[in-house]
Amino acid sequence: MRLRNSIMNILITGGAGFIGSHLIKHMVNRYPNYTIINVDALTYAADKVRLQQIEAAENYHFEEVDISDPKEVQGVFSSYQVDAVIHLAAESHVDRSIENPLAFAETNILGTMQLLEACRSSWKKGSDHLFYHVSTDEVYGSLNKKGVFDLKSAYNPRSPYAASKAGADHMVRAYGATYGLPYIISNCSNNYGPDQHQEKLIPTLLTHLNQNKSLPIYGDGSNVRDWLYVEDHVEAMDLIFHKGTPSETYLIGGRCEKSNLAVAQDICTVFDVYKKQPKGTAEKLITFVNDRPGHDFRYAINPEKLEQQLGWSANTPWQQGLNQTVHAFMDNI
Repeated sequence: MRLRNSIMNILITGGAGFIGSHLIKHMVNRYPNYTIINVDALTYAADKVRLQQIEAAENYHFEEVDISDPKEVQGVFSSYQVDAVIHLAAESHVDRSIENPLAFAETNILGTMQLLEACRSSWKKGSDHLFYHVSTDEVYGSLNKKGVFDLKSAYNPRSPYAASKAGADHMVRAYGATYGLPYIISNCSNNYGPDQHQEKLIPTLLTHLNQNKSLPIYGDGSNVRDWLYVEDHVEAMDLIFHKGTPSETYLIGGRCEKSNLAVAQDICTVFDVYKKQPKGTAEKLITFVNDRPGHDFRYAINPEKLEQQLGWSANTPWQQGLNQTVHAFMDNI
């Protein structure tokens, strides 16, 4: 089934979101024999404008559907002979999960279960299908200054967002073990790139810079994340979908650890060049604010399995990716 030149109907959830829209465009353009069905509830973080360049493509279909609604989900499965699912739809902002954890449980856990139920009722056991669940490294909790998350890392979610994604991961594996549902899971590090919603760190800083406002950095800015350019993530998902082994988990990391303060400083440097203003001008706006409750200190992920088994590696250097991200943001405001 998962041959590049085969004809498949692939349901991609969250396709009007940041990562999902990049994946949708990639799949529609690279695989004209596939029918791509984009299911998205069009919540605040979604934007169909991200998909303008492919919305008229013959192999692309959009369905405005809330994945937590079983009737709507089953309706999509009834309308299309869905061969595979790539599941990205999720509430994803940690700060919002602290304010409204129930919304995260409804979408990320129950929504995932509704999709799994639709697959279970639509796919015959032993048939050639795939449920590819896209998750996060945050399910593993927090690291100190040393060590990395790997496939032996225990789940230890520390925010409602992380817990809801961990719950979804467990449900996917449970459906595989209990019902024989074919699945793959990937857990990725922090994505960045063009078209990201402004609530995330890099777009937030760029928005404030453009308005000459202070740049809020939690605590002392020492919290560390592993940064992954979104197009590198898309290439990884493509490989995992086509060549990954069912019932396996793959970790996707950029091997690019940066503290929040270093990220802010690098953005300021690129912004100064873009604006043709003296170096150091933007950095004066950096302001430290009270730390977020339960703020994980450090994430780092080991993508060795993906690199060795499927030949993937993150190909976009930090400076290149950041330049592209800043220029895309500033050119489109």
